[in-house]
Amino acid sequence: MIRTITIGSCISVQGVFERQVSNGNIVVRVGSKTYEGKPVVMA
Repeated sequence: MIRTITIGSCISVQGVFERQVSNGNIVVRVGSKTYEGKPVVMA
């Protein structure tokens, strides 16, 4: 499933959902890299 996260105050990353971590952040994969950030809430 494709998910969007925010890293910092203005950087967004969209990628394939990997896992949710204990602090509420999620990890997404873009190619061979993974990124962790806060999930974007759909309005």
